[in-house]
Amino acid sequence: MSHADRSTLQPVHLPEGWTPASWRGRPAKQQPSYPDAGVLADVQDELRALPPLVTSWEIMALKQQLTEAQEGRRFLLQGGDCAENFSDCSPDVISNRLKVLLQMSLVLVHGMRLPVVRVGRFAGQYAKPRSADMETRDGVTLPSYRGDMVNAPAFDAQARTPDPRRMVKAHARSAMTMNFVRSLIDGGFADLHHPEYWDLRWVGHSPLASEYQSMVSGIGDAVRFMETLSGTSVHNLNRVDFYTSHEALLLPYEEAQTRQVPRQWGWFNLSTHFPWIGMRTAALDGAHLEYFRGIRNPVAVKIGPSVTPDQLLALVDVLNPDDEPGRLSLIHRMGAAHVAEKLPPLLDAIRRDGRRVLWICDPMHGNTEATSNGYKTRRFRNIRSEIEQSFDIHAAAGTRLGGVHLELTGEDVTECTGGARDLSDRDLERAYRSTVDPRLNYEQALETAMLIVRKWSLAGATPA
Repeated sequence: MSHADRSTLQPVHLPEGWTPASWRGRPAKQQPSYPDAGVLADVQDELRALPPLVTSWEIMALKQQLTEAQEGRRFLLQGGDCAENFSDCSPDVISNRLKVLLQMSLVLVHGMRLPVVRVGRFAGQYAKPRSADMETRDGVTLPSYRGDMVNAPAFDAQARTPDPRRMVKAHARSAMTMNFVRSLIDGGFADLHHPEYWDLRWVGHSPLASEYQSMVSGIGDAVRFMETLSGTSVHNLNRVDFYTSHEALLLPYEEAQTRQVPRQWGWFNLSTHFPWIGMRTAALDGAHLEYFRGIRNPVAVKIGPSVTPDQLLALVDVLNPDDEPGRLSLIHRMGAAHVAEKLPPLLDAIRRDGRRVLWICDPMHGNTEATSNGYKTRRFRNIRSEIEQSFDIHAAAGTRLGGVHLELTGEDVTECTGGARDLSDRDLERAYRSTVDPRLNYEQALETAMLIVRKWSLAGATPA
């Protein structure tokens, strides 16, 4: 059967041999070593009894929006912290995170004339992969810090011992985050009648402030003009759809949140709308692909420079054998120095085989480097270069770049160099707060949205 024929089918059955726990029969990378299996099992039972964090109808609504993004009728903005911390579950941090994503989406909607799919890297991004299981300092070796869902960053034996009870705390923090985000949106926080309310106080002096304020005024005037003409309020401008995503790394947690629901076939991961697999755990025979192939959520996979066309096609066969629209997104993260060489063969393989995917650019993870003073950073010029090259490469290949995946924060941090203020390596020590990877601050995130719009405008209409 051809892929064109498969695309007309709507599967109504589980993949063969799959259960929420079938991943346990495969090699599972990046999993912590818990000292007490009994405590882990008890925690999983507790998680299974807790209310879900999202609903199946929200998941299916997102899948439809991702289908439209695949077709060029929407653009995906996915962003948030590299790794959430339990201490950041506070009103100011959450509202600032929401504000910067709303402002970026406003820039994209205004400049691209397309609806934006808004997906936050939050309410569950509490686990992180590491390059080594153990870390040694001054002759002392302890387990690596794997995110607040697993252990704590302090370098002592008690903090670094993986504790399954942290999964319950992560679920609670995720629930509180989602509850606050939903309350803000339902209360009119995202009202397009008043986009000026989304401003972050500390950034009023930004070099980009006047350009953004001009855009805000134009949108406000347009809304009022439409309402004056129609003599009534324009509907659906007082709220936006907002979805959550995280790397579904810690499989015992994801398994415990995988459930069947009334009036729907199959199983849903109800810990998030849009889970993804990282590069380190995307092995074809691995536990993560086994778990992901059976859930009905839309899913994504990070694709790095080492992936070959044959590997990519095999991965697509596992995760989306029926070529369901909206099901699979591929997030390429090559690095500015490698994207021109490594991305075109992958685009060509997918295009030639007629696969239906959403292509997303992650310009962050392939551009990480260490400075001479010991900080991990990313140069804004490299982030910008990878985004701009990706648009050009997709246009040349006859494919479509349908979104971006960014690590960012609404806080006034100095973790990535460059941008509108031309932050230098010396600036990093002023406000470097990340415990894992460097993030774009508010100004750099907004500048990124503006450069996407400019590049989009230069490229003209989206490819067919």
